[in-house]
Amino acid sequence: MHSPDRPLYRSEIRDLPLLSQGKVRDIYAVGDDHLLIVTSDRLSAFDVILPDPIPDKGRVLNRVANFWFARTAGRIRNHLADIPLADVVPDAAERAPLEGRSVVVRRCQALPVEAVARGYIIGSGWKDYQGSGRICGIPLPAGLRQAEQLPEPIFTPATKAEVGDHDENISFEQMADRIGKELAERIREQTLAIYSEAAAYAAERGIIIADTKLEFGLDDDGELILIDEVLTPDSSRFWPADEYQVGSSPPSFDKQFVRDYLESLDWDKKPPAPRLPTEIIDKTAAKYREAETRLTGERG
Repeated sequence: MHSPDRPLYRSEIRDLPLLSQGKVRDIYAVGDDHLLIVTSDRLSAFDVILPDPIPDKGRVLNRVANFWFARTAGRIRNHLADIPLADVVPDAAERAPLEGRSVVVRRCQALPVEAVARGYIIGSGWKDYQGSGRICGIPLPAGLRQAEQLPEPIFTPATKAEVGDHDENISFEQMADRIGKELAERIREQTLAIYSEAAAYAAERGIIIADTKLEFGLDDDGELILIDEVLTPDSSRFWPADEYQVGSSPPSFDKQFVRDYLESLDWDKKPPAPRLPTEIIDKTAAKYREAETRLTGERG
């Protein structure tokens, strides 16, 4: 039996059907109306799942997401269900490694787009801007530098990718064609509002949220709800404000140590991924914990 103190690479639940296993999360069916989402300690880099887990990463991500779900609940409903883990995994030994990293959620119709808010120009947005002066078709002022704050946050949707594939940036018009203009406008409004409120909160705690990716769904009544994860180090770029400099890519509170290490290797960024040294694993785990402590004031 898996010890609850060991990193969890892959969950195993005997009596619940496994519906999907993504880069980080395992999703199980709980009857017809609910799902159990288990956040593992798996880590992906360059869209490849690495063989070494990051200790406690899943619990950190789960706690941070739940923190933001609570903070945004007054603005938009989310998929969390008020059902204890013990009700769906009654066996104590089987439940132990899942504690702190699992949520029971309501099933919904997940929308086939990623909702991305960008407050700074970095990553794929920086590459787009260098080539065209735009990001996802949105024109931006000339002369912006890497990692510079944008005049105001912008909404840049993307398609959802399968495991191993890359998300593809699309224009707002393309998003509207896929899901309808009214729904697209509601998602844009919510995404930018959630990002702006969260960025202001984080700034008071020494963290710059450069960008974030949100996901939305529709419940049985057709109401828009927030799903998946919210403003975690996996779905956002968190930068330490005291190390931020315009003109270069800042350090981040996530898997930057892993990316930097992998970039130093002769690896083609295709499976199988190389093993990680203990030092890189430990530094990465510490960064995730630091992000949680700064944002929530607590450490699990």
